[in-house]
Amino acid sequence: MTDADDGSVAVDFDADGLVPVVAQDVDTGEVLMLAYATREALERTLDTGRAHYYSRSRDQLWEKGATSGHTQSVEAVRVDCDADTVLYLVDQTGGACHTGHRSCFYRRVEAVDGDERAADGAAGASQGSLELDTETVGEPVFDPDEVY
Repeated sequence: MTDADDGSVAVDFDADGLVPVVAQDVDTGEVLMLAYATREALERTLDTGRAHYYSRSRDQLWEKGATSGHTQSVEAVRVDCDADTVLYLVDQTGGACHTGHRSCFYRRVEAVDGDERAADGAAGASQGSLELDTETVGEPVFDPDEVY
């Protein structure tokens, strides 16, 4: 990260040329999604006022809502203290999640006894994942089969 005298900051893209982007509802503060952006995606967002990201699975730039119509109008862009994460404050039209939910964070983790957590954590750590009991919160706002 480099802070210039004029108050500018250099976004710190990782070795793959990506920076994580959190999309947050500008009115409610609800966290809608986490995605990644390349320099080009961030520049397009700043130029158009519409959220652009980079799809790691499809290996391509994409504009949120170009296929689904569930768009994100970007009201503000912020950069964190280390300049290695970006925040889009958005006006979300429709759902942000490809599963049909408003937010990608529609699963609430259920409380687990501390002793049980220690045993589960030790077993799952070597496998690179951790199984969690969750509850779905909120209803889908659209049917992904009709959109995609």
